Amino acid sequence: MMNTPCNTPCEPVVARSPLPTLVALNQRTTLVLAALLLAITLALGGTNVQAQNSPATESSVVNINTADAPALAAGLSGVGITRAEEIVRYRESFGPFSSPDELMDVKGIGPSTLEANRQLITLE
Repeated sequence: MMNTPCNTPCEPVVARSPLPTLVALNQRTTLVLAALLLAITLALGGTNVQAQNSPATESSVVNINTADAPALAAGLSGVGITRAEEIVRYRESFGPFSSPDELMDVKGIGPSTLEANRQLITLE
């Protein structure tokens, strides 16, 4: 008879590595963290993307009496470099703007462009 440490026949002891359990746990944890990160990114990312795509935000006020053409084009919605150069030419010919409404005297600037930018325009 064999010398066994127990009174009944014992099954062979197989050493199991905790690695498969840890890998499975890490995969689940990684998936949960990835899902959480995605949710946060989507929740916050939409606002940031919109602000970045918007050429003019509330914080960027444009002084139409002092801004150069690139600043006007960058700061005013619907105004490209050509229109911005027209604004500068008008200002150089007729002097500083006395009202935002006077922008409609510039070739290519109409009521819709003026209204889209009214809150962003300053004269001082």
